[in-house]
Amino acid sequence: MDWITHEEDVWFEFRGNSPHQLVPGRFYKGTVDGYADFGVFVDLAPNVTGLLHRSELDRRLETLEWEPGDDVFVQVKNVRDNGNVDLGWSIRETESEFRGARVHDPDGDADGDPIEKDRGRGGSAAIKTRPKTGKTTKPAGATTKAVEETSEPEQKAAEAEPEPVEETSEPEQKVAESTEGQAPTAKDVVEDIATEDASEADAEADAEAEAEAEADAVEAEPVEEATEETAAPERVALDDIENHVGDVVRVEGEIASVRQTGGPTVFELRDETGVADCAAFVEAGVRAYPSVEVGNFVRIDGEVERRRGELQIETEELTILGGDEAETVSQRLADALSDEARPDAIAPLVDHEPVASVGKSLLDAAEAIRRAVLESRPIVVRHTATADGYVAGAAVERAVLPLIRAEHPRDDAEYHYFTRRPLEEAVYGMDAATNDVTRMLEDRDRHDEKLPLVLLLGAGSTAESLDGLGLLGVYGSERVVVDAAPADEEVAAEVDVLVNPAHEGADASDLSVGALAATLAAAVNEDVRDDVSHLPAVSYWENCPQQYLDLAAEHGFDADLVRELREAIALEAYYQSYQDKRELIADLLFDADEGLAGHVSEQFRIKLEDEIETAEANLTVRGVDDVSGIVLDSDAFSHRFDFPPTSLLVDELHRRNRDGDKFVTIALGMDELYLRATGALDFRAVVESAAEKAPEAGLAAAGIREGRIEFLSGARDEALDAVFEAAAEQF
Repeated sequence: MDWITHEEDVWFEFRGNSPHQLVPGRFYKGTVDGYADFGVFVDLAPNVTGLLHRSELDRRLETLEWEPGDDVFVQVKNVRDNGNVDLGWSIRETESEFRGARVHDPDGDADGDPIEKDRGRGGSAAIKTRPKTGKTTKPAGATTKAVEETSEPEQKAAEAEPEPVEETSEPEQKVAESTEGQAPTAKDVVEDIATEDASEADAEADAEAEAEAEADAVEAEPVEEATEETAAPERVALDDIENHVGDVVRVEGEIASVRQTGGPTVFELRDETGVADCAAFVEAGVRAYPSVEVGNFVRIDGEVERRRGELQIETEELTILGGDEAETVSQRLADALSDEARPDAIAPLVDHEPVASVGKSLLDAAEAIRRAVLESRPIVVRHTATADGYVAGAAVERAVLPLIRAEHPRDDAEYHYFTRRPLEEAVYGMDAATNDVTRMLEDRDRHDEKLPLVLLLGAGSTAESLDGLGLLGVYGSERVVVDAAPADEEVAAEVDVLVNPAHEGADASDLSVGALAATLAAAVNEDVRDDVSHLPAVSYWENCPQQYLDLAAEHGFDADLVRELREAIALEAYYQSYQDKRELIADLLFDADEGLAGHVSEQFRIKLEDEIETAEANLTVRGVDDVSGIVLDSDAFSHRFDFPPTSLLVDELHRRNRDGDKFVTIALGMDELYLRATGALDFRAVVESAAEKAPEAGLAAAGIREGRIEFLSGARDEALDAVFEAAAEQF
């Protein structure tokens, strides 16, 4: 047939199971398995691998652009008696450069048939074993399975005449020595192969007769299917691998993340019981199993080892599961997640009606947080850079970090999967959202991370945050908002979970975000209930419900210590406001180091009193009808770029100077002002009314929670008059 006489113009797909079934001189399509110092390993079949030595290349080895898993075309130069396959370079690198393609099926009826296009293969896809660590341990041209995988006639022939030890060539010994990290050079291998070929030439005649007899035996007796070298390893749960150190085990689950180190590729695998790292090595810094992605359901066989005190599975074989197998693993994970993620019930820290009103939504938020941990999704917490905001963020942090440590084997997992990013204001605007989205997309593309859950504490609950929340939603990032102040209805429709007493029809005028977040923390992790019990009291500047003060006292935090902690957190919240200061905040709030808290709070009082003294000496008194108030020109009579921030300064001025039920305090800057008033105040209504009174001033609500209003600096006086009058109308 024409394809036989022009074999060098045709490429073959090899469907055999033994290297001895290959035909020297033919071109075969293979798959790049990995690199060594002396060449490239190419898989020609699941159990047959050859070596394309660097001396066969028409270019330098390091200039090859092949990646593991790439399809390549090579020529079989020689098949050695021990099964090693020597490959040659093919100048043809695409199918179109050949005259045709044929099946090489030594044991079937398809031998010589044209290659069928678009052959579909469903179900699970096994990926060949890679070397585990260090330089590749694979001998040049060796098959990747043990001798038992050859056909029965070949086994009988091998058993009939055992191979003497001296038949192992010196080049092969050199390659074997590479398992200790000493790979031979190209010159060594080429010279040794030449010597070996010369010594083998004399034995060719005798070998021909033996080969013919073996071939007859192969034709006479059907070849059995290749069997596994050993029985399949036992499948174990990831939470039990510590009892299998040194054993080869089988694990199944979902790829949670992939990270490329300077050595192996590390796949983080999650099953229904936990998470473990599975290391796979091709070449230092080269991605192993490039077709495996985050979210794939896989089966991994490998040896459990302990490295630097951490458990790790050294991957020997990885299979991407498909069809029913993938569905089985997926359902197993989903069932376990549902059982584990949702707390049984909410047990408030104290009896407090606003907290009781949001019991169901607190459960939903706690489940979302716990599920994110179990699914290996990062959690990003956004809170205001205030004492209340930091207390709220620290409460959730205290609950989540132990869960992450228990779930993930890496020492740095708590920094990898949990981040607090304080906000200057309670608005989750486009600036903050763009920052978060940029980071999460970078982590997704560079590190194969899942998109995070974004938890907003005391922020993001007003309509001014819709643009930022919407940007997160475009990418499918889960959004949970927890706020004590009333939330806008548009936000409730935008986010995945909203915890808000006003949304449930409850009065939360005496509730802080810290108190709400501390209850959430206890629902997420019951073990931290005692740790966070004093936090609600710390979060209130005034009018703290007595039950929270009593709860703090029960846990060793008297009124003076609570005050010191609040002041210390407020000071630290101002400096480096964009940083979470995780360790410092934890030392202050949870280690109860009175020396540290006392030192920092003393700095708070000194700085605040100095600023208050200057401000009170420069206050302007105003009044409209029976409404009185004070105004501070904060641009002229405060240090705007040092502690305290204007928002905290105006709060303290209002607390100290308010007189009666109809009192307004304003801190007036160059193009913004902060407004405080006794009693309930519809802030948006004030801004709308003021804008009508001074239409040229460009008045706009910049921060509902902070009481911040922006205006045009050229209309400063008009803006002040309009806002004061509009606020007076609210009483």
